[in-house]
Amino acid sequence: MKLNNIKFKYILMIVMPLIFMFSSLFIGRYPISFSAIMKVLYMKISGVDFNIPDVFVSVIWDIRVPRAILGALVGGSLAISGAALQGLFHNPLVDSGILGVSSGAGFGAALAIVLFNNVFLIYIFSFGFSILAVFMSYMIGRIYKTAPNVMLVLGGVVVSSVFSALISFLKYVADPYNQLPTIVFWLMGSLAAADYGDVLIAAIPILIGTTGLIAIRWRINVLSMGDKEARSLGINTTVNKGIIIVCTTLATAGAVSVCGIIGWVGLVIPHIGRMIVGNDNKILIPVSLSLGACFLILIDNISRIITGSELPLSILTALIGGPFYIYLLKKTKGGSW
Repeated sequence: MKLNNIKFKYILMIVMPLIFMFSSLFIGRYPISFSAIMKVLYMKISGVDFNIPDVFVSVIWDIRVPRAILGALVGGSLAISGAALQGLFHNPLVDSGILGVSSGAGFGAALAIVLFNNVFLIYIFSFGFSILAVFMSYMIGRIYKTAPNVMLVLGGVVVSSVFSALISFLKYVADPYNQLPTIVFWLMGSLAAADYGDVLIAAIPILIGTTGLIAIRWRINVLSMGDKEARSLGINTTVNKGIIIVCTTLATAGAVSVCGIIGWVGLVIPHIGRMIVGNDNKILIPVSLSLGACFLILIDNISRIITGSELPLSILTALIGGPFYIYLLKKTKGGSW
């Protein structure tokens, strides 16, 4: 009976994001019937022509489907990265931006907008500088050679502050009519321009990072007990910490490089997961992946219907995540740690 219950939970974790993705196909300013949506999907999968109007095909297959897929990838990657880092640092206030990933990506994107204003180079620069930011944080954390968690976090704070200042400088020198609005809108995060190219670009690092975190999730439990305890159990703390940081960096960098900076997902979702399944990272990591995918798809759907022009995702995640996080802290009395 217990085994069947576990199987049901894992099946539910897989099915839930698929349900949210499918539901998002019905949401938007252009109403399309259920039968038309099913015909478009079946036509694209099977190749059978149902003589569907081109506008239906374009709205469903070219706009809503890649947007739903990208939302699931981004939300899942941010949530699983937050859960892994919170377990690694044993700190409920840590998320994937603590190591400077978000600020580094923001600077890279802003620099590419000012210098080139090319979409592909924006992806490359934001991804590259997010990796550089984490590397700089790690090198600062190595000042005391053993790279303790506190030094690593402090290094991330320093690097984030520096890149945030550089972003402000680029805003100052940017063209106020073309470049500055683009920078500001990118920094607020959005899935509005999602296409299959974005899905492919984001999917490669995200899948590598999330797969690595899922594979090593049981070691996060050991590392969360402290370095001495982990070493006594035969765990190479330096190597395993490095693997976790690399995987979270890849997953987060892949996400923010295509859709901008989206906060609170990696902070709130792992806490919701702990309320459901507890602190065991062997279960919490995949649960956070599933919940994060569902959450960001839901937020994106709300952004599409709440106003005539879509609200940036970071505004909604902050407005919803902030009060909800306060509720979680009150309910769990500071978190289940």
